[in-house]
Amino acid sequence: MMMAASALPAFAASARFSISSSEIAAAVFKLGVTIEPGEVTILSDVMANRATPALDVRRVEQFGTNEFMVRVECESSQDCVPFFAKIRAEQASTAQLSKLASGFSPLNGSALSPQPGHSVIRSGAPAILLLDGTHVHIRIPVICLENGAPGQIIRVTDRGHHQTYQAQVVEKDVLQGSLR
Repeated sequence: MMMAASALPAFAASARFSISSSEIAAAVFKLGVTIEPGEVTILSDVMANRATPALDVRRVEQFGTNEFMVRVECESSQDCVPFFAKIRAEQASTAQLSKLASGFSPLNGSALSPQPGHSVIRSGAPAILLLDGTHVHIRIPVICLENGAPGQIIRVTDRGHHQTYQAQVVEKDVLQGSLR
């Protein structure tokens, strides 16, 4: 009986929560742009260490007439890794997002942010692969087998070249995958 009670806090501490398109729409709303959750596409499963973490949009980039890529971070870096989401905006929101994309400066202090479609990870470069499962979260040092830009899926291998993975580029030196 005592053993079950001591195991409960360890299980609760490892809980992970999915970040929803509604939460991303709310983060975009903080910039003064109203979008519907249905206009948001999350490019990969995004997990947080707590339910409904506070999110900030750090970058907005336009990818077509009505399409935008947003870089989102949890206010506390302990809650989640940075991730990207795609917004396909209605006409009213497109003008506001276009204005943001043209004058948006990263809030994290990086003076030069990569342009859309430009590689931030090069073939042969070392990186960290974050693998998330239901109750498992793994960080693996890997070597990239392809160039990649944020949001792209590339192949990577472990340092011993024993296992190859498909991973999404999150930012320079950081990739994300899932255990299935």
